Amino acid sequence: MPYYRRVGEVPRKRHTQFRQPDGSLYAEELMGQEGFSADSSLLYHRYPPTAIVAAEEFRPPTTTTRLPNLPLKPRHLRTHKLDGTGADPVLGRQALLANDDVRISYVLADRPGPLYRNATGDECLYLESGGLRVESPFGVLEAVAGDYVVIPTSTIHRLVPTGSEPTRLLAIEATGHIGPPKRYLSVRGQFLEHSPYCERDVRGPDATLQVDDTDVEVLVRHRSRAAGPGGDGTAWTRYVYAHHPFDVVGWDGHLYPWAFSIHDFEPITGRIHQPPPVHQTFQGPNFVICSFVPRKVDYHPQAIPVPYNHHNVDSDEMLFYTGGNYEARRGSGIEQGSISLHPSGFTHGPQPGAAERSIGVDYFDELAVMVDTFRPLDLCDAARACEDDAYAFTWARP
Repeated sequence: MPYYRRVGEVPRKRHTQFRQPDGSLYAEELMGQEGFSADSSLLYHRYPPTAIVAAEEFRPPTTTTRLPNLPLKPRHLRTHKLDGTGADPVLGRQALLANDDVRISYVLADRPGPLYRNATGDECLYLESGGLRVESPFGVLEAVAGDYVVIPTSTIHRLVPTGSEPTRLLAIEATGHIGPPKRYLSVRGQFLEHSPYCERDVRGPDATLQVDDTDVEVLVRHRSRAAGPGGDGTAWTRYVYAHHPFDVVGWDGHLYPWAFSIHDFEPITGRIHQPPPVHQTFQGPNFVICSFVPRKVDYHPQAIPVPYNHHNVDSDEMLFYTGGNYEARRGSGIEQGSISLHPSGFTHGPQPGAAERSIGVDYFDELAVMVDTFRPLDLCDAARACEDDAYAFTWARP
């Protein structure tokens, strides 16, 4: 995370004696990235965060088959077709698209998840609807529809759906770290003036969370040289901790779960159509995440506001439609909760008639999340279950 935060009680100097009321030492935990040469946070526990009393292999309730996009064609996925009786926001995720850098899943969550640690990479959760409480050793973070929530690698946390609306989540799981684009940050990590959002838009936990419990189960998804149950080089372990991991009395640093609302993203516009990088919100290992928000569009007198036909020769493009009217896709069957996949090797663009209809329009009311990957995305089982097979041929309609 690009700026320092301090919550609860911490000693004046790090790695010095910090004692509990009974005279015993608090247990330090330094959580750091890239071999402790990048961002880190220092947490102070009442009990040792290393104390486990049991460990066993865990098999998640569902496995995922990844198949290449063959025949190569654009795809349309209707995520709301996956609605069932509800699920928890971790084990209930239905994987849609994946490669060796990122996995994109969807879940309609109606119950709390388990205590969970993803040791394979950061997660970026986008709330399509409903609310979510993120509990962790850092404290509580409340999120609502339109929020992105970034959870750093190996953070033990629990996701709790809240509110009266269904909690719908798009989960973007990396095999590395997710953060703001480097071009928007100074060498010291401050957001620069040309950034579409800044520190004032970012929310983090502001109080510690104390839970007293013993023999507490935590599920850990971690890297494995052998192919795991999902065939993705990961495996799962169930630990039983002697004490609840939410026993931190204070912490400080730059690494913690944080939230940012898509509605606080300030669009970058111009006289003629701006390219997709102006929408970039986050970067991950070999992928980027972009936000398309309501905005004034191109104001050159001869401008055509919708995108031109384009082929990003190095990327697959996934777009999740989460609000408003997406003018360029009118007539294609795209609806709330739809996902389009436009792969490298296929030139895509606005639907027939969209360019002409957009001339003279000065404002787009659209909301969408885009993930561009630099390696091809495979199709997972749930993607095939909710696919609109007719989408690829909608450009041939008059």
